[in-house]
Amino acid sequence: MTRFAPVYRALGMIIMLFALTMIGPWILSYATNDGAQSAYDEAILLTFLCGTFLWYRYRNCKRELNIRDGFLMVVLVWTVLPAFAAVPLMIQLGISHTDAYFETMSGLTTTGSTVLPNLDTLPMSINLWRHELVWIGGMGLIVLAIAILPLLGIGGRQMFKAETPGPMKDSKMTPRIAETAKGLWLVYLGVSIACAVSYRVAGMSWFDAICHMFSTMGLGGFSTHDASFGFFNSPAIEAVCIVFMLIAGMNFGTLFLAVSGRSLRPYFHDPEAGWFIGVTLLSILVVAMYIWKDGGYPEFETALRHTAFNLVSIATTTGYASVDYALWPIFAPLWMLFLSSFATSAGSTGGGIKMMRALLLYKQVYRELLRSMHPSAVYNVRIGGQVAPQPILFAVLSFAFMYMVSIVSLTLVLAFTGLDIISAFTAVVASVNNTGPGLGVVGPSTTYESLEDFQTWICTFAMLLGRLEIFTLLVVLTPAFWRK
Repeated sequence: MTRFAPVYRALGMIIMLFALTMIGPWILSYATNDGAQSAYDEAILLTFLCGTFLWYRYRNCKRELNIRDGFLMVVLVWTVLPAFAAVPLMIQLGISHTDAYFETMSGLTTTGSTVLPNLDTLPMSINLWRHELVWIGGMGLIVLAIAILPLLGIGGRQMFKAETPGPMKDSKMTPRIAETAKGLWLVYLGVSIACAVSYRVAGMSWFDAICHMFSTMGLGGFSTHDASFGFFNSPAIEAVCIVFMLIAGMNFGTLFLAVSGRSLRPYFHDPEAGWFIGVTLLSILVVAMYIWKDGGYPEFETALRHTAFNLVSIATTTGYASVDYALWPIFAPLWMLFLSSFATSAGSTGGGIKMMRALLLYKQVYRELLRSMHPSAVYNVRIGGQVAPQPILFAVLSFAFMYMVSIVSLTLVLAFTGLDIISAFTAVVASVNNTGPGLGVVGPSTTYESLEDFQTWICTFAMLLGRLEIFTLLVVLTPAFWRK
């Protein structure tokens, strides 16, 4: 469709840019001679040529992207790029397109689910590529593109609004959208470097430190080892991971303001940060006490250590595991999955409905209770001392409804295919929340490899739905979107 020609032009440039992200694993492959060199040669060439063709075909179609363009752009990026990212995996590992696309979609959406066994023996460059996808997807490739592509004549405000997570998408940290994106990425990069160095100091090799930095900052949960963090069995490494997962689970906009102002004051004014930390810490204490009393661990310190790591990992939608928490009393893993639905902040790299929406929903319910007792009284829903506009409240209520409908519908579809209800429900929740491991056949000690192709595609769709926060994807699927 020619009316979307500027979108295709922009998409072509983003695909060309994406080809360049494979250069790091390509160099590592040649340096270590891990056998994947030809896979990257073909993948880089194919990706760059396809991007070049698309850009060249629509090179003269230049105009500012409108709202409809923004939605289409985001959906196309998050569906097309995983296909190109899957090429090295298909060529080198010989896996099916379904499994390769699932793996790369899991990476770019920062879910962290995997279908690959024997991670310890994968070529180093393949492992690096998987983890790099998480890091890129964490802040959003669109945001990166917005920071770079204005130089090429592409406006980015509508793309940014469609991409950024959270209900209040008009808030800006700097006057220009490109400066905002650059600010976010500079902070993201700075914290990422600090994370990698901390992992190295704590005892990881440089390769493991860089790979796990990628998946920690992106809250993706990929690991270079089948045993995940259980491989290291190090309280120091787990402590570093907890700190940076908590940082990545809070709004990067707040971190940007804190760094630029050299003060922690923005965190005290952030309505989400206090709730996020408070709910997480309280949950750690309660679950640790529960597991210890149940006899899961003889010492409370051991229960506290494993609870703190695994609960923060799941609550922030990362998906690391240091032990098989599926063996804990069922309340513990279910509560952890429940936390993954809302604990992380808007503007973070986490998934779920976000703490902001959860607070707005809670305050809206409380307001309705008060209005039931005092029908004539006027009550406003306030967040951070500001009155939440009615359109935002309606949008949050709509989102919550579609969130529940999506989980129930996709769970029923998986159950229809013959998957047991625990595995079906937790796989959908973990996919929509971009968490990674569920329970049952998709638990922390297993992979999604056992799923049939159709079940794998359902989980792939659920990951995309969650990453684009439901409405961005559903809007493009409505007939009204395509009418002139």
